[in-house]
Amino acid sequence: MSAAVAAAAVAEGKSAAEEKKPAVVVVGVDDSERSYHALEWVLRHLFPSGGGPSGFELVIVYAKPLATSVISLSGPGVGDVLPYVDADLRKVAEVVVDKSRQLCVANSVSAVVEVVEGDARNVLCEAVEKHHAEILVVGSHGYGAIKRAVLGSVSDYCAHHAHCNVMIVKKPKLKH
Repeated sequence: MSAAVAAAAVAEGKSAAEEKKPAVVVVGVDDSERSYHALEWVLRHLFPSGGGPSGFELVIVYAKPLATSVISLSGPGVGDVLPYVDADLRKVAEVVVDKSRQLCVANSVSAVVEVVEGDARNVLCEAVEKHHAEILVVGSHGYGAIKRAVLGSVSDYCAHHAHCNVMIVKKPKLKH
């Protein structure tokens, strides 16, 4: 760090260590190939030196749905089903975390991997705040307008509500 940059950092009340802190990139993942494609894109383009200094810190976030949000049933017996649904959701979370870690290891990149229970839209926006992220990266599921309107788009919500830049990575369509 040059003396001028260090002096400017001190004048702003920042230490030299804070001034050099890498930018945080949060990648939202789920159990879809499109989200893994987004993570692979980040690993390939933002960490090209295979774990060497890239200027970025990687945080991978999986939003584990609440069991009650998955079940649309009500009435007697629902309480008996919830533990089984929650166990399945935990297994999915383990698979997503394992695959995300494997992709990072294969690219020699270290990452913080978090599983947070809740709606993906809120979880990702909260992760941006928690980690002071510079960019949020999510995959595009490629829903049409009607499906997106009915289901809601995580990427669209984050683009409007996250307090950072949002990158939506699309998986290229296969050409016939």
